[in-house]
Amino acid sequence: MDKIVIEGGTPLSGQISISGAKNSALKLMVACLLTDEPLELTNMPNLRDTRFLGHLLENFGVKVTDGVGNLTMHAKTLTSTTAPYDLVRKMRASFNVLGPVLARAHKAKVSLPGGCAIGARPVDLHLNALKAMGAEIELSEGYVIASASGGLKGAEITFPFISVGATEHSMLAAVLAKGETVLNNAAREPEIVDLANCLNAMGAKISGAGRSEVTIQGVKKLGGTKFAVVPDRIEAGTYALAAATVGGAVRLVNVRSDHLGSLWPLIAQAGAKVTMDENSVLVERHGTPIHPVDVETQAYPGFPTDLQAQFMAMMCLADGVSIIRENIFENRFMHCPELSRMGANITVSGREAIIRGVPKLKGAQVMATDLRASASLIAAGMAAEGTTEVGRVYHLDRGFEQIEVKLGNCGARIKRVKE
Repeated sequence: MDKIVIEGGTPLSGQISISGAKNSALKLMVACLLTDEPLELTNMPNLRDTRFLGHLLENFGVKVTDGVGNLTMHAKTLTSTTAPYDLVRKMRASFNVLGPVLARAHKAKVSLPGGCAIGARPVDLHLNALKAMGAEIELSEGYVIASASGGLKGAEITFPFISVGATEHSMLAAVLAKGETVLNNAAREPEIVDLANCLNAMGAKISGAGRSEVTIQGVKKLGGTKFAVVPDRIEAGTYALAAATVGGAVRLVNVRSDHLGSLWPLIAQAGAKVTMDENSVLVERHGTPIHPVDVETQAYPGFPTDLQAQFMAMMCLADGVSIIRENIFENRFMHCPELSRMGANITVSGREAIIRGVPKLKGAQVMATDLRASASLIAAGMAAEGTTEVGRVYHLDRGFEQIEVKLGNCGARIKRVKE
């Protein structure tokens, strides 16, 4: 098993190119199940999660051809309609094969999902949406067994709360349903817009993506297309926060700055300088103190829960007290004890964390608890005195492509070693 070893105390200076978005790429890959023609994705990140989903797609008979930065998937015929436990348990996003397989083959059997242990994240909204479209759903021995003998039918679906996964899953199922589907209280994330754009390029008829009401006119058949994955706003935010935490100057390229409108003012409020142009964002902090900033996570366009841990790492070194409230997941402060091992002063009470800034952090042996927490520990390690060792970095590899290389190119003393 690998670990990341960091010698802290060196400012960052350089340029980082942002990869395609993990959270978009996974749902775009699943879209290949909706057509018997090839789907080619460019600007593809090379991640543990994307490779794993590729294996799952092959289980359905999909021919997967992996190139440098691109991926072609051809589901000419579905040789199976079952996603077994061993291929679903490791990654929650793999559950989204259920809707497309059901929409195309009118039956599917998919194991209940796994993934990061950051909260319950039940699949009720997904299943209720499919039921509204006419699916018969049975839960048996950890599997969802779904059928729609005459095909799925359009429906009006109102989500009781905003869910990115349920919105995406419903879109994937509804594109081949008979009639019109309307999604109310839909999530508005850029990744949902990306999925809609790709499906529309394949021949779907989706309108309203990025707004709270999405309308899908079902079509009989989808075709193949070539589509570029949107840049990863969470990766961009992670490196922007790392630059603000550690100090120095980092220019982010291949970034959609408009997708992080909630982050840039907070980084500036914390004392870093943010300069944007058409194609890049420059984040700088040269010796000025980090100021405390209160933040709470919200559904898009609010502050992303996937940047909460990274923002907390910065607040650990602020010259005052800040409060972070987590409104999305109920168990997403598992990184706090690990940051405390490095000298951070954090008190957690329910969904709130109170961070009393300290003058410095000290290197320590820490353990990654989930994907985004891994990145927060790396940022803290780069800002700390001495050596930090981050274990369980398989979490990191699920969502960050060559993070040690990208940061190393900006002067960080960071390396991956075998334990």
